[in-house]
Amino acid sequence: MNVEFINPFLSSMLNVMTTMAQMELTPEKPKVKKNEVAMGDVSGLIGMVSEQTKGSLSITFDAPLALATMKNMVGEAPDEVNEEITDLVGEITNMVTGGAKRMLSEKGYEFDMATPMVVSGKNHTINHKADGPIIIIPLNAPQGKAYIEFSFDK
Repeated sequence: MNVEFINPFLSSMLNVMTTMAQMELTPEKPKVKKNEVAMGDVSGLIGMVSEQTKGSLSITFDAPLALATMKNMVGEAPDEVNEEITDLVGEITNMVTGGAKRMLSEKGYEFDMATPMVVSGKNHTINHKADGPIIIIPLNAPQGKAYIEFSFDK
């Protein structure tokens, strides 16, 4: 895994959550994830391809954090994860990937991005489209946790 990839995704995620949802997330130490089971309740997954590599990014939210994020962004939220929440998670995934894409292009990596796919439910799986290790970074907020994970070809 090219460590140059980690910081753009992490800083873009923190920036999106601060500016769009007025939420400060505290990252924990990155680690290698050993399976495909999501750590939270709703995940956005997006594929990315460049001339140098291909990979994917996912952002997973615990349900309480996803609901609080929507409340902060639009002023109201449903009582449980529904289509509005999955749309929001897809949009956040898009914004984070777009921000990271800008930072990576400054380092000479030009990526094309797919449309995000959103999956929800307890113990749903995330299938990264790369053969490299899956790196996961837990992010803490008072309302719950989010997890950003990515994998790129070796």
